[in-house]
Amino acid sequence: MSALPAELPALPAWDTLVVAPSLVLAPGPVPVSIYADEIWSLAPLVANPSASRPHLDWARFPAPLIPQVQLAAWTMINTPLPASVLVGHPTWHSRLGPHGIYDTVLRWQRFTIWLHHQGLDGLDQVTDEVLAAWADHAARQPGARRGNVTKDLVALTRLWAFDAASPAPAGMPMPPWNRLGVDDFLPVQATAGRGENTTEPISAATMGPLLIWALRMVDDFADDILAAWAESRRLADIAAHTECSTASKARLKRYLQDRIDRGQPVPSRPNAGYAHALANIYIAGQVGCPSTQINGLLVTEPWKHLGEYVRNNPGPCPLTTPVTGLVDGEPWTAFIDFTETRELMRHLGTACFIVLAYLTGMRPAEVLGLETGCCPDPASGRHLIYGRVFKNASNEDGNHHSAGQMREVPWVAIPPVVAAIRVLERIVPDGGLLFDAAAHTFHNTPTVPAASIRQNGLRGRIEAFATWASGLARRLGRDHEIVPDDRHGAIGLARFRRTLAWHIARRPGGLVALAIQYGHMRTAMSAGYAARSRDGIHELLDIETARATADTLTTLNDDLTHGVGISGPAARRAIHAAAQAPTFAGSIRTHRQARDILGNPALTVYDNPRSFLMCVYNRDRALCHRLDVTDAPRLDRCQPSCANVARTDHHADQLLQHAQVLEKQAASEALPGPLAERLARRADQLRELADRHEHDRIHPQEPTA
Repeated sequence: MSALPAELPALPAWDTLVVAPSLVLAPGPVPVSIYADEIWSLAPLVANPSASRPHLDWARFPAPLIPQVQLAAWTMINTPLPASVLVGHPTWHSRLGPHGIYDTVLRWQRFTIWLHHQGLDGLDQVTDEVLAAWADHAARQPGARRGNVTKDLVALTRLWAFDAASPAPAGMPMPPWNRLGVDDFLPVQATAGRGENTTEPISAATMGPLLIWALRMVDDFADDILAAWAESRRLADIAAHTECSTASKARLKRYLQDRIDRGQPVPSRPNAGYAHALANIYIAGQVGCPSTQINGLLVTEPWKHLGEYVRNNPGPCPLTTPVTGLVDGEPWTAFIDFTETRELMRHLGTACFIVLAYLTGMRPAEVLGLETGCCPDPASGRHLIYGRVFKNASNEDGNHHSAGQMREVPWVAIPPVVAAIRVLERIVPDGGLLFDAAAHTFHNTPTVPAASIRQNGLRGRIEAFATWASGLARRLGRDHEIVPDDRHGAIGLARFRRTLAWHIARRPGGLVALAIQYGHMRTAMSAGYAARSRDGIHELLDIETARATADTLTTLNDDLTHGVGISGPAARRAIHAAAQAPTFAGSIRTHRQARDILGNPALTVYDNPRSFLMCVYNRDRALCHRLDVTDAPRLDRCQPSCANVARTDHHADQLLQHAQVLEKQAASEALPGPLAERLARRADQLRELADRHEHDRIHPQEPTA
């Protein structure tokens, strides 16, 4: 039996703590369940501010099996897995984190319910045949995957181990897969992968407008929204703390009667029960009376008609704070309404999350774990973000560390990211989390101490922000900046990181192609995500770059097969590379597969539609690198005379199309003469390149000697 913490008894009593005091990790005071509770909270074990607080609900277990499983769970929470069980399992941990405990007990629950249906009501009644039957049952479930069934079987191994290590073992036998190996008890290997590398990136059509509005919120609207929020809190404070008096009541009556006499609308707010209701707090703050005085006035005979008047004459609640944010030189709104300040503050915080998650490549938990002061102003050089990582964070025993650990290499912060952090630091208290749940609720609702916004709640906030931004785009006549639904479903949180890698690797056009971002982001990422870092976004970048290369070669191979011509000094090398496309036409899901492609100098082909060419990269011949030693092309520096250039018929067609556009612009009488001449010269250059392609183009069937 494993040694229990000294503060726990050998056999738990009804009032024994579920979590030993020495194991409590949660910051601040947190209640600890006792053994007799029907629900055991695992919150004392959670130190990650963005993580959920799971609990174990014993009412969901078959009653006869509860005492035995409960004791095994208590033992698992408070003692490490016996060392003998860890032999041969180098990836297992002696202690599980709170979410690992929750997942394991949830699998025990499914097992015990199945046992109960088989007429078995004790772990002592379990045999090897019963365990093999359970494994077969789990493997036959619809959609069963090897990974998930493996977790089911490992959970039962832990149940056996902690039952045996408990103060009163029930006598469950060792599972047969511990002796025979787990493979024979698993379903057939599925081909589809899962995880971060298989997550679909957010489409450029969605990400572009979403990022545009998020950046506008941070850069242009933040001051207006924060000032309006402060003013709304000032008015609310007046309404809450002003004493009732004859003078305040007289002011209120004059305010309302004056509007009625003039036939003017009365400040109102939307109400679920009926169209509009009196905006009590706003009016009380404006007049200088307690909001309760308004409610008292409404029930008096002379003022009973006021409700109907408000429904027929609803008015806004404009704040007097100035609107300084502009969109193309025009104010983004005429005024900010008192009733929308909470919503705007939520959208502002959400916009900051989008900017941080997308432009840093952090995982959601890493963003939500950032604290004020995490990005100090440097004396020189780049801004850096100091924060915690939670994935694979472990303590000295190799077990998961819920509080995470400081990242060895800080994240690089480009200016929009720094701006978002500064906005968040104006929202939350000093020394707290940037996404502190209490500060970002904007309601007087209780929250868990030292907790950030929950990830599930943030997903809803992102969808709400996209809807709000689309509404604003329509109101401002900017239909091209409406945020369309993504074809792969909800935007979510984890997709931002994958989308960043996708966009950097492929540099698409349209709204998402922000020149500064894509000109320097990969360099910043390479510096900020060194090979010794734990979170490996450099691997995502490599995978996306390899996929882009594979797509380019596959398209080129199809074009050449169907008679498309190719020209340029690198044409022969491009033909050779395209011929190898079928060998890696399948999905690229692992970093090793990506390295095989990126490390093959014969496959370094990059399409550059902005320059109407293809780069068949060779470092020694490249004109985009003169002084640096970067071993990747700079597609923003492509030179037409470079020895790595190749063009297909498609590129030549695009040259001619663009030349026609420039010629049409040059012919405009409204254009100044020097600019028209410049455009005409550029059009002539493009036509010369297209003519040269037509003269030099070859086919793969031609001899290469």
